[in-house]
Amino acid sequence: MNDDRFRKQRIADDLEEPVNEASNLAERLGLTPYPVNYWVVDYDEMNELIAYGGFQKRYPHWRWGMQYDRQQKQGQFLGGKAFEIVNNDDPSHAFLQESNTLADQKAVITHVEAHADFFANNEWFGLFSDGAPPRAAGSEDDGRGPDAAGMLARHADTIREYMQDPDIDRSEVERFIDHVLCLEDNIDQHQPYRPVETARDRLAEIEGVDVTDQLDELDLSEEVKRQVFDDDWLEAQSDEDNGATFPSQPEKDVLGFIRKHGMAYDEDAEKAVEMTDWQKDILELLRREAYYFAPQKMTKVMNEGWAAYWESLMMTGERFAGDDEFILYSDHMAQVLGSPGLNPYKLGLEIWEYVENTENRREVVERLLRTDGVTWRTFHDVVDFTEVQDHLEPPAWLQNVAGHIDELDPEDPRIDAEGLIGARDGEFDVANYPWKVLTYEGLAQRHYSLVKPQYRGFVSRVGQAELERVSRYMFDDSRYDSVEDALADVEYTRGWDRMREIRESHNDVTFLDEFLTQEFVDDNDYFTYEYTHASGDYRVTSTDHEDVKKKLMLSFTNFGKPTVVVQDGNYRNRNELLLAHQYNGIMLDRKQATEVLKRVFELWGRPVNLLTIVKEFDDHDIEVAKRRDREPEPEEVGKRLRYDGEEVTVEDVPWSDVEHLAATDIDYNTKPDEWLA
Repeated sequence: MNDDRFRKQRIADDLEEPVNEASNLAERLGLTPYPVNYWVVDYDEMNELIAYGGFQKRYPHWRWGMQYDRQQKQGQFLGGKAFEIVNNDDPSHAFLQESNTLADQKAVITHVEAHADFFANNEWFGLFSDGAPPRAAGSEDDGRGPDAAGMLARHADTIREYMQDPDIDRSEVERFIDHVLCLEDNIDQHQPYRPVETARDRLAEIEGVDVTDQLDELDLSEEVKRQVFDDDWLEAQSDEDNGATFPSQPEKDVLGFIRKHGMAYDEDAEKAVEMTDWQKDILELLRREAYYFAPQKMTKVMNEGWAAYWESLMMTGERFAGDDEFILYSDHMAQVLGSPGLNPYKLGLEIWEYVENTENRREVVERLLRTDGVTWRTFHDVVDFTEVQDHLEPPAWLQNVAGHIDELDPEDPRIDAEGLIGARDGEFDVANYPWKVLTYEGLAQRHYSLVKPQYRGFVSRVGQAELERVSRYMFDDSRYDSVEDALADVEYTRGWDRMREIRESHNDVTFLDEFLTQEFVDDNDYFTYEYTHASGDYRVTSTDHEDVKKKLMLSFTNFGKPTVVVQDGNYRNRNELLLAHQYNGIMLDRKQATEVLKRVFELWGRPVNLLTIVKEFDDHDIEVAKRRDREPEPEEVGKRLRYDGEEVTVEDVPWSDVEHLAATDIDYNTKPDEWLA
């Protein structure tokens, strides 16, 4: 035990300088992360942390063991390697696996600093912080972010106490958690978390009994009703009288609705009864956790791409990876970006680089369009793009700071005067830490994207439509006499500034919607593919950016899960729950939907219904399609699934009942009208 602790301490001591300098460099690059605490852990501890979602203490449940086993087998049999895990907390906590190389550790540290910046500044993460309960009494840190580790630990203690209560069956607690987790993504992630207020005791609602008629018979005054019954329940009764549904608008936070109005089913009594206090408590705790983890699911591409971008810049651009570590780091990055399937690291990095390039190009184009003799119509004919590239190249001293240290002007806005004095006095090795002599402006010019070899043709590729659009919205009419004068005024920080603005406000869906253009799709070779009934296999169907965008957005809208809302909490005036699947061209998995209905029944206590739309193909049309190598046209029909505690029934419903669920302006079907033979 002591040997293990001493070994980890030695590793931690070796990492002290990289940790401190990565934090300093991140700040110099304009990042403002949460403070980060780094912990050295062994292989098993890392797998456990990954299983727990980055935290050391979670509530007892079999899911953590399952995830731990999956993670361990991935490492043993599939060659997977855990590089890091970091959590959204203030301060953040990052865990480094002791067996990784120093190059890997440095990569992780730079990656983590960017993640902590994203956590601290993205508005979607701020939603939970704004709605989270205050920090525990006596906490010394009143930071700007969540106290997630403390919150999850308190949840774990609460649930563990319920499981250990002799009056509560532990298996019932575990089973109830299973029911709730089945709906953990069915929250309104676009709203800040707010706890559901405990409703006052209501009159028991028994299936088949019209409670409203009984109240009318009792002829109670409004004052008495208000004292006895819940306001929302009374409002719902009023809505029924007016022909309205309850709730009046579809409710996306299914967990919240069930927390407020759900009941438990008593098998012995064969009726719905009030949830116990422990059930209500656990439901709300798990709902709070769902809201906490939602921003991470909503920004996976942005967040991982953001971290990969700044990691790469620090490790290679600022030589955070030493000469003897560069090959190892290259292998590290290749493993991360080369993972198969929809890789959020690769996609995110490519879009962030595209955002930077397009913003920098717009800045350059705006300057050039103010040059005498240059218009959007003549742009490609009169502009010498080789000359443009030469003027954009950073000066020699900026590329080799150490070699020009005695020539630098402390008054230059690109030079950090205090850092320059320190370098000249030998306080640090300027060859290893040239960035300490530079300001944010200097670093932006030093790493200007448009002069990198892979992007040297990016300015010349600007299209006429973009040139006209830029020209139309240019309000500064000042003119330059020459291209040299125009490019002397280029703001090299514009790309990074724009990236930080986007980092604050977007999530994956809006990120893809705004920045995935035809140019991006062509440059990075993206395409869509579909299963075809005609051939019985998959085919590439489109390289149009709108099709690619729709396909990708389908993977990230509502965490890539079906969007299901509460349509009516008193369906057919029988206290049944009516859920509605907001259909986007993709059918529900019937088997999974059935199992979910059974679990929702346990949380509602009464029959549960689900409206959805399915595609049905005529066998004859499929045969014709195979002969003509064209896809058959499906018929979309409405279905209603119902579970009453004993059996699941499925029945057709009129199209008018589901028409509002069909996709309209957002259509994810990327199948072309005609199939090529």
